[in-house]
Formats: sequence, C-alpha cells, structure tokens
Amino acid sequence: MAALAYTLGKREINHYFSVRSAKALALGAVLLLAACHAAFRRYRGDDTCEYLLSSGRFLGEKVWQPHSCMMHKYKNSEAKNCLLDKYIAFIGDSRIRQLFYSFVKLINPQVKEEGNKHGNILFEDKSASIKVDFLWYPEVNGSMKQRIKSWTEGSIAKPHVIVAGAATWSIKIHNGSNEALTQYKINITSIAPLLEKLAESSDVYWVLQDPVYEDMLSDSRKMITNEKIDAYNEAAISILNSSSRNSKAKVKVFSVSKLIAQETIMQSSDGLHLPESSRETSAMILMNVYCNKILKPIDGSCCQPQPPLTLIQKLAFCFFALSIIGYLILSFIYRNNHRKNKPCTDMESGEEKKPVTNTSPVSTLETLLYSFFKLGLIMAYFYLCDRANLFMKENKFYTHSSFFIPIIYILVLGVFYTENTKETKMLNREQTDEWKGWMQLVILIYHISGASTVLFRLNFLVVVLCIVMDRPYQFYYFVPLVTVWFMIIYATLAVWPQIVQKKANGNCFWHFGLLLKLISLLMCIYFLANSQGVFEKIFSLWPLSTCFELNGNVYEWWFRWKLDRYVVFHGMMFAFIYLVLQKRQVLSEGKGEPLFSNKISNVLLFISVVCFLTYSIWASSCKNKTECNELHPSVSVVQILAFILIRNIPGYARSVYSSFFAWFGRISLELFICQYHIWLAADTKGILVLIPGNPMLNIIVSTFIFVCVAHEISQITNDLAQMVVPKDNATLLRRLLCIAGFFSGLLFLAAIQDQSRH
Repeated sequence: MAALAYTLGKREINHYFSVRSAKALALGAVLLLAACHAAFRRYRGDDTCEYLLSSGRFLGEKVWQPHSCMMHKYKNSEAKNCLLDKYIAFIGDSRIRQLFYSFVKLINPQVKEEGNKHGNILFEDKSASIKVDFLWYPEVNGSMKQRIKSWTEGSIAKPHVIVAGAATWSIKIHNGSNEALTQYKINITSIAPLLEKLAESSDVYWVLQDPVYEDMLSDSRKMITNEKIDAYNEAAISILNSSSRNSKAKVKVFSVSKLIAQETIMQSSDGLHLPESSRETSAMILMNVYCNKILKPIDGSCCQPQPPLTLIQKLAFCFFALSIIGYLILSFIYRNNHRKNKPCTDMESGEEKKPVTNTSPVSTLETLLYSFFKLGLIMAYFYLCDRANLFMKENKFYTHSSFFIPIIYILVLGVFYTENTKETKMLNREQTDEWKGWMQLVILIYHISGASTVLFRLNFLVVVLCIVMDRPYQFYYFVPLVTVWFMIIYATLAVWPQIVQKKANGNCFWHFGLLLKLISLLMCIYFLANSQGVFEKIFSLWPLSTCFELNGNVYEWWFRWKLDRYVVFHGMMFAFIYLVLQKRQVLSEGKGEPLFSNKISNVLLFISVVCFLTYSIWASSCKNKTECNELHPSVSVVQILAFILIRNIPGYARSVYSSFFAWFGRISLELFICQYHIWLAADTKGILVLIPGNPMLNIIVSTFIFVCVAHEISQITNDLAQMVVPKDNATLLRRLLCIAGFFSGLLFLAAIQDQSRH
C-alpha cells in the first residue's frame, strides 16, 4: 500500500513539475538574476577594487571575504614577483607602522618588529629590488605635507605605492578638543591636492582610523573614543572625495580595515592596536589591490579587468550567433509553410485534403540548428558566470557541517528513491548509473566546501568550453584521462591478433593470448610510470603538447595520469575474469540469488567488508599525501573490488538500485564539467554568487540552474551524436575526416594565438 501511494504521489508530482518545466523555471531565474545584477552593476558600479577596499565579512574567525569578489592569498615568491623593482612608502602613525610590518612579512616572513617605534624604518629586498619604507608622521600636519610635496616636485624618488593615515595622536595630544579636529580638516585639505597629483602616477591609499576598545585603553588614551574617531574619518572622507577627479587617478580610501577592526578589536592587547591576524588581513588586501591586475591569479577576481576576447572565442560567438539567426529564420519559414499546407476541408465532400510534403531534410537541419541555438544560449550563460564581471564570486570556506550535512541529505534521498532493477546481472546498467551518480554528487559537495559515440559525448562539451572559455584541453583533466584510456583499451584489443568472444569460446588458447596482451599493457604502463622524462618528451611534441600542456608544461598531465595508472588494467582483468566465470556458469545472477554458492558468498562477503573497512581507515588516517599517492594506484583496486562484491554478492542488493543516484549518474559527465564555470567560479577556486547575502538560498538556486543546464547539455550532446556519428561506416569516415580537419584548423589558430600572446 505504501509503495502504491509512493508511486501515485510521484506520478502526480511529475504531472505538475516535469524536467521541462524545471528548465523553464531555471531559464526564467537566469534572465531575472542577470537583469538584477546588470542593474546593480550599473547603479553601484562594477569596480571590484572599490568593494575590496570598502566592504566584506569574516567567514569563520580569520578568513576575510570581500563583497562580490575573491581574494588571493599571496605567497612571498608571488609578492616578490609582483613588486619587482618597486618602491612602497607607508606614512603615518603606529597603526600604519603595524600595517607596514605585516606587508613586509608577505615579502620576507623572517622580518621581526625591532625598529624604532617613533622613527623611520627602512626595508629592502635586494634579490627583487624591492624597497619598502615606513615614515613616522603621527599627525597630519606641515611635516607630513612637506614629505608628500617632496615626492610631487621630483627631488627624490617617487613611490609606486603610498599608504598614509593618521589621527589618534592628534586626538591624544590635544585631549580630544574640537579645535584639533578643525585643524585636522584644514591640514588634510591642504594635503589633498598633493595626494591627488601623486595619484596620477602612483597608487595612493588613505587608511581610515580603526575603532578602539575603550574599556581596555590606558588612562593616557581615554580621550581616544570611537565618537572622535568617527568624526575624524568623516572629515577625511568628505575632503578626499569633495573635488571632481578622474576615477583612475583619485586617492583610494582604505576603509575596509575599519570593518575588520570592529570584529577583532576586542582581541587587542591595549585596546588601540589590532591583533596580528587582523593586520595580516589588511596587508593581504593591499597586496590584492595592487598585484591582482599584474599577476592575474585565478582565485583573485578582485581588481582584475575582464580578459579580452581571443580570436577563437570571437569565431565561436559568431558561429553561435549565426546558428541562432539561422534557426529563427528556418523555423519561421518552416512554420509559415506548415500553415499554408495545413489540411483544409473539401466543401463538397466534407473531407480534409492532406497535402503530401517531404519535411525530413528540413526537420534534420532544424534539429541541428536548434541544438546549436540552445547550446549558444548556454555558452553565453557560462561566459557571463565565469569570464564576465556580471555575477559575483566568493572564496570557498570549509566547515565539517557544510560537507557532511549535504552528504547525509543526499544519502537519505538516495535510499528513499530505491527501485527494482530491470536486470539482475552483476554491475547492471542501473547499478553503474547509481554508482556514477553518488560518486559525482560526493565530488560536487567536496568541490564546493576546493565506441565513437562515447568519445563524442566525452569530448564535445569540453572542446566547446575550451573554445568559449579560452581554457586548454588539459584544464578539464577528467575528460583527457578518460579519452586517452579509452583509446588505449581500444588499441590493446584491436592490435593483432584480434581476439573476439567467438574465438575465445571455441578455444581456451585465445584466453592466454588475451592475457599476454594485458601483461604487455601492464609493462608499458609500468615503464612510463617510472620514466617521467620519456613520458614528458612524448606529450611535449606538437600537436600533443597543445592538448596536454597546462601552464607551459605537461607535469599536471603526468601527475593525473600516474595517479590511477593501473585502474584500466585492473578493470580489463576484472572483465576478463567475469566473462570466464560467466562462461563456466560459476555465477548465479538470478533475481534474489547470491552471486556464488552460499558458503563462498559468505566468505567473500566477509573478506570484502574487512578489506573495505581496512582501506577506509588507512585512507582516512593517511598523513603524508605524497606516500599515499604512490600507494594508491596499486592498492585502490582492493577498495573498488570490495565495494563491487558487497554490492553484488547478495541477491537482494543486486536487484535494487537508487533511481535518484542513477538519474544523476546519467548526466555525471556534464555535472563534472559544468561545475567549473556555472556552479563554482574562477575555475573551481571559488563559489558563484547569484544571490548575495544569503549563502543557503544562493546554493539552492545556483544548484537548481546548474543541474538543469547539465541535463539540457546532455540531451543536446546525445541529439548531436545521433547526427554527427552515423552507423554507416562510409559516412562515419567522411565525417571523421571533417572533424579531423576542424581540429587541425583549431590547433593552427591556437598556435597563432599563443605566438601573439608571447
């Protein structure tokens, strides 16, 4: 009765909310969100530097998240590379001195805070010709003005970056008097034109005063209240933003440190100076503001201009635009002809006259153009999400709850949607789809918390994304891996002597021939795995280098290939053993029957459970990643084989599957590839933000759109595969030659593009 109620309920839900209606809802959401973000950008501006300098929040205790963009965590080698031959000057009071030390430690972590507290402090890194000075000017007065004026007159070296700020000493020395505030306004008004002049050729930042923790201030500092600090900050902002200036040359107000201090000032040792972690955050923000536009880190979207379109991208957009226009024209003509040829009633006989028309060629062309029409719209969404500055991006932040709660949630859903399989063979289609589904969902959750038809489906989406998103083929490492191993399997079986099942069934001698092939494959894999130089030379040859190089070398391809190098051999050996056992009728694959005899099944099941648990404990307790990566290719087969046996030995386990996981398994490839750009952001380094200010709702909406897009791409790919990869061998050969010509042209354009970049 419960099963009947469940089935009826599901049918009723599907009647009102189908996959098609879900996609229509997703399309409406995309259009609405795109319009809202475009309006917001137009109203507030699209300068992510402004957001980085003025707004943000803490993720957890120490991770700072700027509003709408991602902040890169710079290493000292990157900092030196960015600041090569640069001169940076910090001018101000003790708070600016602390910021100076935190900034210098990004260049050289060994620097200690040992300089004269009330004097100038000089730092120089001779290896990179970097000079960073702290100039002690605790008040905005004539002395500070004279120093700034000397830079504008060109008598001494002008800094490339100037970070200035002061106020607390004025409050302290003058006991918080209103006259001091008035004089501060006069002084900063006289300094502002000089800062403006410097800002025409240098980056100038004015640091607002951080709040204090009044309860912890010493008696000599009690006059430094947050009310006074706010008054001084308002004066600085009003004066520095009062005149009409060129937006590229204006003095940038560094107000974000105020927000950071509001969250961390209670951890201060004296109520005035910020804790070290907060100063490090402010220094990292300064580094991002200056260096992101120079080094262009993938996970540092703040202050990065939108990359220009490449020649290949322009050609791709022209192709999709022509496909969209062609489909609309053809659709209009087809529907117009359909109306003209609509059956009409014979007035004399009262019967309909049905004109005979041959519409199959038009329908095929229309289907092809319609597929590219939809794909073009989807690629536009991809580009807007991860290459344009329309939607916001944020850094990932891991917590145990953000990982395990979704895992438990999908596990419950997967168990709830349990159905009987159509067949009960070992590793039947429903079971493998289910396996791919839950594995893909786990991978997605992990990432968000960091035959010819087969080859066509594997590579079509990736090739399109390589063109549209300007990314190398190796960037989507999963597809190159699967493609290469698929071709290796095909070559191993196709090479002479070809051993087909009919031969093997007739004479067991052929089994030994197949084993020799597998052993030869194993030896080749072992040789390449232990000869990195040979491997890199092979894949560094053109045109292989175009496909497998990433960041100028093939090391990433070598690492990915080596990590699971024996998995194909293990799989082929398993398939061989399975077919032999099946031929000898050792397996019992009937519904509800154990795979082997009861005694053997129980023993194998017990061993599998022990092996599965042992491997899981070993993997979870692994401390050295390098050693674990070396052992993984050889021992991972234990975990995989144990899971297969646990899932297939009991007849009842083999006879059911989770339709929830299987549904996702059928689009697992599209889910894996699409996540790079329309679910995550900055090539999986961050998170796409469609709805700012509400992380949970943002994940729900972006995930819904992401799954709908992946499903639609899966359907488009399958439709195109039916047309591009025909069953007729002669037609297939001609189309393969056309595809080879297309890829040759693509490689040629890529080579021209690389030369122009260098």
